Order: sequence, then structure tokens, then C-alpha cells
Amino acid sequence: MTTHTTTATWKGKMQFEATNPSGERLLINAGEENGGEGAGLRPKALMLASLAGCSGLDVASLIEKMKLEVEDFKIETIANLTEEHPKIYDNVIIEYHFYGANLNEAKLQKAVDLSVEKYCGVMEMFRKFANVEIKIFFIINESI
Repeated sequence: MTTHTTTATWKGKMQFEATNPSGERLLINAGEENGGEGAGLRPKALMLASLAGCSGLDVASLIEKMKLEVEDFKIETIANLTEEHPKIYDNVIIEYHFYGANLNEAKLQKAVDLSVEKYCGVMEMFRKFANVEIKIFFIINESI
């Protein structure tokens, strides 16, 4: 079993500096409406970024292994936050946007499916508390 440890150190007011197991750092802060100064990521937004990052790393690795031609790739997460406390995400849409002149849609679909169904642990964690919907967009860039 692997254990990960992170440390969040209070930097004053409503800001923390968090480290990951490799020592990288990022700032977490509340929004101005909650006493923060807006510097750093909000905790719930960080969860969405983790979801996109986890699946994105899977897909990027599969794009390379499958030798696919992709000029650009982004993931957008759109999440519904409940009104009652504790406020949680109950519905999340994950949009995969692939850009290129020669996209292999079937193989890119397979790469996303493998991430969503098999490899992305953060995706599986999200499924424990939210409905997760997947959308894929292929944007063909034609050369002039």
C-alpha cells in the first residue's frame, strides 16, 4: 500500500500553502466573499483541476502510445454545487476537446474511455459522490 502525505501550512488570513509528496507547492485561498484575497486556487476548484489533470495525464500518455496526431487538447469540468451545507458537487460534466487536422476519433474515444473506466482514480472517487457525465469534442483544424 502506498501512502501519500501533503502539508497545508497557514500563511495568514484565508491562505494556505500546500505541498504534494514531491515537494511542489501551490496556494489555496478563499474568495474575497469569504474573507480571502483571491490569490491561489479555491479548494473545490482544485478538486475539479485534479479530476481533469488525472484523466488528462492518462489520455496524454495514451495519445503518445497510440502515436495519435493531436495538435492541442484541453479538458473542461463543469460542476453543480449544492445549496445546502456541506456544499458538494453533485453533478459534474467533463468535456474533452481535441484539436487537429488529422484526428483519429475512434482511437481518441478509446483513450478517453480507458481513462474514465479503468485508469483515473480521481474519476472513481468523484463517482462516489457525484453523477459524472463525459462529453468529447473533435475540432478539425484544416490547413490553408
